[in-house]
Amino acid sequence: MDLERHLDLAVRGLIADPDAGSDRSRAIGSILMAEGRLSSEQIEQIQQFANERSLRFGDAAVLLKLLTPYDVAVALARQFNYPTLPRGGEGGVHDDVIVAHNPAHEQAESMRVLRSQLMLRWFPTATRKALAIISPERGEGRSLLAANLATAFAQIDLRTLLIDTDLRQPRQHEMFNLSNEAGLSEVLTGRAGRQVVQRVHPQLRLFVLTAGAVPPNPQELLSRPLFQLVLDRLIGQFDTVILDTPAASEAADAQILSAFAGAALILARRNRTRSAQLAGIMETLRQTGVNVVGSVIFDH
Repeated sequence: MDLERHLDLAVRGLIADPDAGSDRSRAIGSILMAEGRLSSEQIEQIQQFANERSLRFGDAAVLLKLLTPYDVAVALARQFNYPTLPRGGEGGVHDDVIVAHNPAHEQAESMRVLRSQLMLRWFPTATRKALAIISPERGEGRSLLAANLATAFAQIDLRTLLIDTDLRQPRQHEMFNLSNEAGLSEVLTGRAGRQVVQRVHPQLRLFVLTAGAVPPNPQELLSRPLFQLVLDRLIGQFDTVILDTPAASEAADAQILSAFAGAALILARRNRTRSAQLAGIMETLRQTGVNVVGSVIFDH
């Protein structure tokens, strides 16, 4: 068996939970009753009130104070194949992954706008759908942006992989409350076993490859040809791949990762990121042939 064939089979074995369909035809009342939020008597009461006043079910439930607007938004999201995830706990996400748990939030809408811009301006010309999220310093929101953007892509039924390539201070396992016992560092050192790429939710085509154990030599691991081979195979199995990277000013990891991905989205935080740093990163990426598809400014 040749090396590429062996690698292809090995990478396929890393991915857990194949795509599976689900019934999304239920009414809002049925969804909320199944979750214990409404009883059959309350559903009947809401429906009668809605019919008498020509209201939608959700609006009637809110007026009767049997549901909150958030409850209705979550149920609508599930009804329209837009699954939401709980905050915290098993199967839940970090508060910062707003797109996953509160699709009606204004920040979630901003992520959907960014997703649309990328699909209009980057997707049509991209030969490979891999995007590195870059910023100069820590604390500027790279992990937050990567998690929310990956979720937004998955919510339009794109098979999406989020890779935590920050082998210095990884965060994506915390963002999605996933095991980090084995991840990218184990893949790159041949200790991963199988199914380390974890699916976040059965109704969401979002997969995460966490960073794994923090190694003593992150830059050397990421610079090896094996990482490029693994990334290429994974790109071939997903509609889009998002890379959460380390701070660009601390090491060359981010530049290496951007070159392997081929495209980068640069993040800045208002009143914090220095313009000189930002300009330097953009110039470095352009000199190495990376397609800088755009920039995002966080206000918070």
